Amino acid sequence: MKKKIIRYCIGFIMCVSLLLGVKVEPIHAASNGFQVSGTILYDGNGNEFVMRGVNYPHAWFSSEYKTAIPAIANKGFNCVRIVVSNGQKWSKTSYNELDELISTCKQNHLVAILEVHDATGADDTYSLDQAVNYWIEMKALLQQNESYVIVNIANEWYGTWDDGTSWKNGYISAIRKLREAGINNTLIVDCAGWGQYPQVIFDHGTSVLQADTQNNTMFSIHMYEYAGGNSNTVKNNMDQVLNKNLCLTIGEFGGYHTNGDVDEDEIMRYGNSKNVGWIAWSWKGNNSDLNYLDLSYDWEGNNLTEFGNRVIYGTDGIQQTSKVCSIFTSNS
Repeated sequence: MKKKIIRYCIGFIMCVSLLLGVKVEPIHAASNGFQVSGTILYDGNGNEFVMRGVNYPHAWFSSEYKTAIPAIANKGFNCVRIVVSNGQKWSKTSYNELDELISTCKQNHLVAILEVHDATGADDTYSLDQAVNYWIEMKALLQQNESYVIVNIANEWYGTWDDGTSWKNGYISAIRKLREAGINNTLIVDCAGWGQYPQVIFDHGTSVLQADTQNNTMFSIHMYEYAGGNSNTVKNNMDQVLNKNLCLTIGEFGGYHTNGDVDEDEIMRYGNSKNVGWIAWSWKGNNSDLNYLDLSYDWEGNNLTEFGNRVIYGTDGIQQTSKVCSIFTSNS
């Protein structure tokens, strides 16, 4: 009876809306977790969720999460992308450790975006498959937290800039294996070229999405000097993904990088205008030749860098555009 009443109510609302000429967005029933629909990411309550986050390099600073995660939440971010390791290059992030990270994020109303970093820049499918196997090993945690955890399968897997066929085939296999294992969380796929070659998304993103039986995969560009070096590049890269009706986030960006400037102002401005998520790299911990990418001089966030102040307090920044995921504020 309850389900019938709900259906009658929805039908009535739709009929009245049509008579009044009011445009009604699709109603997404509450589900177990996040769901991609076209260019939009919906949370478990059926509300749009736009990522406004920062990266936290947990794999290399595993003792700092109890300080860093609350500090990140305190600055107004609504998600945190967490570097974890499957043990191929760094100390493996254990089941209990991952559980603690997820719990700490939930306590601080942050969506956890988890990424295996060990496959960074690799072209071999073995490295990608090892990342997939790690997620399958952690399956119970992911299944229990579909409303709170998004899985970024492998950071910057496939370093080569080419026609993208191997990138496409690798991710089609990876997604199928994850879904067959019973993992239904929203998945994020980084583009090729160490995250800076989005042509592979333009050419093959639709095929990768179609391989997902849950239709629940989104894509990520890492905007540094090549993918985000100037305003035109930023806008063109975002537009070309969105024009394919694919869901996009900017999984990493800085204000400068090894071989040139990055237009962080346009990344934030245009991302805001297009409801595209963005996640700054990174809270703290970059080595001496990349420490201009740090947002904070300390894990507590008491002393922000110039880049940190720009991202958090500047125009189109966190304080102006970040909204807490509704899963933390409402049960309906």
